[in-house]
Amino acid sequence: MNFLILAAGTRNKVVQYFRRAFDGIGTIVATDASKLGPAIYEADKYYIVPSITDPDYMDIILDICRKENISGVLSLIDPELSLLAQNSERFREAGVTVIGSSYELCEMSLDKMQMYEWLKAHGYKCARSWEDKEKFFEAVDAGQVSFPVFVKPARGSASISISKVYDKETVELLMNHEEGLMIQEFLDGQEIGADVYIDMISGEVVSIFTKKKIKMRAGETDKAVSFKDDKLFALIERFAKEAGYSGQIDIDIFDIGGEYYISEVNPRFGGGYPHAYESGCDHMSLILNNLKGIANEKNIGGYDDDIYMMKYNEIKIVKM
Repeated sequence: MNFLILAAGTRNKVVQYFRRAFDGIGTIVATDASKLGPAIYEADKYYIVPSITDPDYMDIILDICRKENISGVLSLIDPELSLLAQNSERFREAGVTVIGSSYELCEMSLDKMQMYEWLKAHGYKCARSWEDKEKFFEAVDAGQVSFPVFVKPARGSASISISKVYDKETVELLMNHEEGLMIQEFLDGQEIGADVYIDMISGEVVSIFTKKKIKMRAGETDKAVSFKDDKLFALIERFAKEAGYSGQIDIDIFDIGGEYYISEVNPRFGGGYPHAYESGCDHMSLILNNLKGIANEKNIGGYDDDIYMMKYNEIKIVKM
């Protein structure tokens, strides 16, 4: 039973954890668009592939699946999640299970306005958002929202092109300069990350790990500490099931005065997942069980409080 990790990039730990889970069972194959993606060298085997925008990309990936007798596949980057979901039937015909959520959910997760509308419609607390700057200005004048706010791409990831804005003039400047931007209320509270696995057989949320973020770097958690709260676990479980997510997801949440606000969802492994794994939440083994046809038992909060994660730089040396 072999497994394929697409767009491995710098997620060295994720590849290592998959190798550990599949040891003696199967091989881990990784891909990247560059030989300088260090995580590919952690896999048993790797392929250099074109960009996901290449018209032949999906055919190339399916060829790798057939050649390597792949049983399951996932991607570690947001833009590819929808592409995999869109081609899930082709993978199924090749005997491969896509570990991830539906195309509609991958698209909603990538589109922050669509996610906001869904959260609002289903009664979840979230940051108010606007695509129309005039409606935002009306809300400011009415005292419904105040500066600062975030101006960011409605579709984007890794905190790219996000600006914290303190006045109307800057909002005007940014919105007139670039298309596809939105305005989002600034949530002033404790940021929380949740690593969640929704069983792909039973549909149940079987694992939740939550951490308070202490420091961020380039849109990812740099330092964090684990904690538990049954109220938060219940919210996450209700949200994941109601939305219909499947497999691994990463959720950003804010605690504002004891109330939890859902911010964003990434239907993949997040950059801070190693904190969850090293604390005892082995989602790679949960994926392996699902590929074997085994539904996982629920083990929400199966870790200790006050476990700290601190990222540091490491290097990979390879002779090519």
